[in-house]
Amino acid sequence: MKFEFLTVEQRGAVAQVTLNRPDKLNALNLQLVKDLQAAALAIAADTGVRAVLLGAAGRAFCSGADLTRDDFFADKTKSTGHNITDALRRYFNPMVSAWYDLDVPIVVAVNGIAAGAGVSLALLGDIVLAGKSATFVQLFAPKLGLMPDLGSTYFLPRLIGTARAKGLTLLGEPLSAADAERWGLIWGCVEDAELLARADSLAQRLAVGPGQAYKRIKAIFNQEPTRTLAEQLELEAVAQGELADTRDFAEGIAAFVQKRAPVFRCE
Repeated sequence: MKFEFLTVEQRGAVAQVTLNRPDKLNALNLQLVKDLQAAALAIAADTGVRAVLLGAAGRAFCSGADLTRDDFFADKTKSTGHNITDALRRYFNPMVSAWYDLDVPIVVAVNGIAAGAGVSLALLGDIVLAGKSATFVQLFAPKLGLMPDLGSTYFLPRLIGTARAKGLTLLGEPLSAADAERWGLIWGCVEDAELLARADSLAQRLAVGPGQAYKRIKAIFNQEPTRTLAEQLELEAVAQGELADTRDFAEGIAAFVQKRAPVFRCE
């Protein structure tokens, strides 16, 4: 598929998706949001894709929503607020859901700034790497009088706790990549020059791993966090039993006994 503001390249079993609006710091206009949703749906339908690498062209990962565009305020008979609510419901939220629902591992490489909606986009990754010069910032409240959206109010407390999530969003202070790693917001902070290579290495590694196990791990982690321990234990028991009947598990056992690396079928 061809996209206006994305490049998508499949290298082996890895789909590399790159935000490609560098002159606007990859700010999310309506077409880029549509491109992102279409790319996620295409990846979901492609059984040859085993992992995704999401990155960005230029000097920033994503500076947030492009509020200078008329895309989001098209209906002049409605208030600004109604237009934004409509845009979130019709375009942004379905895009977030399409990426969140992908059952293959997603590696995200964050370069430069990830602001506002760009933070939410980054946190859709299962493994997030950031270059040392990267920063994460929530400017909604202190700069715009708004609140975080695109799932940030869901992801941030789960990853770093309510106290830190509130501090980031109320104050709007930038969080460095090093602190993001220390807080548990991301998987790792690496040298800028190594970012893409390290992220690609992880994506390639995941692409040859046990695909069925990855799918179930993602599904269980992504479900409603208010489950009781008993409910979680039952989910684990069912999923583990299903995985134990796969050829990947049989291969893992055989490799363990033979003292060699497993070769999974990546089903």
